[in-house]
Amino acid sequence: MNIKPNKSDWIILSIIYGVTIVLNCVDYYRIGNKLIEYFIDLPSSTIISISIILIFIQILVPQFLIKEKKYFLFFFFALFLLTFFGTLDNLIGRLSAGKTLKSIPNIYLYLQNGLYNATDMVGFPLGLILIKKFYEGQTQISKFEKQQKENELKLLRSQIDPHFLFNNLNTLDSLIDSNPEKAKEYINRLSLIYRYLIQTKDAEVMELSEELKFAENYVFLIKTRFGNDYSFSIDKETLTKDRFIPTGAIQTLLENVVKHNKPEKNVAIRTFITIEENVLKIVNKKSNIIPKNDSLSTGLNNLKTRYQLLSDKKVVIINTNKEFNVSIPIINLSEEN
Repeated sequence: MNIKPNKSDWIILSIIYGVTIVLNCVDYYRIGNKLIEYFIDLPSSTIISISIILIFIQILVPQFLIKEKKYFLFFFFALFLLTFFGTLDNLIGRLSAGKTLKSIPNIYLYLQNGLYNATDMVGFPLGLILIKKFYEGQTQISKFEKQQKENELKLLRSQIDPHFLFNNLNTLDSLIDSNPEKAKEYINRLSLIYRYLIQTKDAEVMELSEELKFAENYVFLIKTRFGNDYSFSIDKETLTKDRFIPTGAIQTLLENVVKHNKPEKNVAIRTFITIEENVLKIVNKKSNIIPKNDSLSTGLNNLKTRYQLLSDKKVVIINTNKEFNVSIPIINLSEEN
């Protein structure tokens, strides 16, 4: 909570106490108060009221409620503050009217009346300012969390395998001599991939149809590099318009297949990409050859984290002896907003 009074706080207080002064002037005129009471009572009451409010929002609330959470001390000092300033205001009004302090019948009742007076003076404006400060604080927290979430998403999106370009250049180098025509196609597909990566570098989510087009080009690179070691089946029959997934999600899952499955001789690692209701599934048959690092990849962990930031939906992973199944929820932007 930003405890320092801002411009809008002063405008609110000016309006409230401006109206209060006008109403009190009318009341004083109706009762027939002396002129000196106008010039002493009204300014002093306004100054006392604003002083109480400032002490509350700059000292009592932040120190005893927010920071230290000492509720008894807050209540004690609030009671003392209201009683003291309320009684002071009553005394000033009494003296300006020409009355003496000796005529006060009961000190206890007079202090009690001072508490009531202060509560009446600052109750509404103080409550209004505190509610406003709370709302401003929540808005700041919301903006901070949103910015933090955007920064985390950008960081996670930037963590692309550094070997990606190196491996593709090696593949291209070998193709140029052995198969120039295929090298041209490889360059074309690679350029489409990098164009897509550049165009979507700041996008949190992309339409599923665009991600599937990207997947086709990415699969071409994999098959060109590894030959028949990997086979892929992509279901494109299901309607994909206006359905979204995190940008680069399919790339992450395809990278995971290649990284964690070393093919056996003449036995391809088969991978199936299907869409079932509101879920995109990528299922790959597992190799009998266990790779050295069979733990969950960084990319897959990042994808799970991105879903936590983008949606309340979770990535479901089923890892059996025969296959590895990853189900990622399809995001409906209208539902998330």
